[in-house]
Amino acid sequence: MAIIESSYLLPFGFWNKHVQTIYPSVFRKIKTDIYTRERIETPDKDFLILDLIKSDSKKCVILSHGLEGSSHSAYVTGMARHFAQFGFGVCAWNYRGCGGEINKNLLMYHSGFTEDLNTVIEYTSQHYDEIYLIGFSVGGNISLKYLGESTTVNAVVKGCIAFSVPVSLNGCSENLDKKSNVLYRKRFLRKLKEKMKAKKAQFPDGKISVNNENISTLKDFDNRYTAPLFGFKNADDYYQKCSSKQFIQSINLPTLIINAKNDPFLPPNCYPIEECTEHKFVDLELPEQGGHVGFIQRGGLYWSEKRAMTFIQSL
Repeated sequence: MAIIESSYLLPFGFWNKHVQTIYPSVFRKIKTDIYTRERIETPDKDFLILDLIKSDSKKCVILSHGLEGSSHSAYVTGMARHFAQFGFGVCAWNYRGCGGEINKNLLMYHSGFTEDLNTVIEYTSQHYDEIYLIGFSVGGNISLKYLGESTTVNAVVKGCIAFSVPVSLNGCSENLDKKSNVLYRKRFLRKLKEKMKAKKAQFPDGKISVNNENISTLKDFDNRYTAPLFGFKNADDYYQKCSSKQFIQSINLPTLIINAKNDPFLPPNCYPIEECTEHKFVDLELPEQGGHVGFIQRGGLYWSEKRAMTFIQSL
């Protein structure tokens, strides 16, 4: 495996990396009535919401969305539609609190919370013989960490493709603090703070206190909420333990990481060239353009969807 040359060609008129990032989420509309919704129980007596496209095929893709996204995000529904058209089963799962209703337990999710992905895989493996993981942004980090952190990966998992992956969570957090990324940072923080207020209302007994006045960065949020709730010392400890970069060397299934060189979220340490060079199982593809989970292509079908299909069909 190696660092491979990318086939992505940017359409005329989408030269700016922020346009490439924002345009699909604002203007791309894909119907979500393709899904059948199911709830499954987690080992800690909480629940996960899965949006499924069922198939008689023995092959299924599990789609993991990005930070504060959902199964209804355009990059997920586009991928789901494309694979369903080729006869694959599809499981687009929602992280706790991301499926339209708040979860039961105090804890929700974080960028390295692989326990819930494992639950989804266990459930899906009851219906399919071959499972392929497709992760976007944080969902890519979770997928790569899952593959590399354990020697007990479910045998039905046959491969993985991950787009726009913040393999260094600390680096990505610091990059989002840049003035050029203020719109993304404010959007993430607004949604995350709203969820903590909902959790406070759900648990009024003092298990969580909401004090958002001094939270202006993602690291502030992770120091205030994510780290203590999930048992990390602080945000740095959380980032260090949950960044997928350190797990890449241990991955032993065919895997493709695709990070655009102009991704506004990703700093240089989110391009794992050293880790992937001469790796036995992991390829790294670095398109010049694409933004963050963009990869726009005219005609309704995005390049990322065609690339994922080509990769999985090659396995």
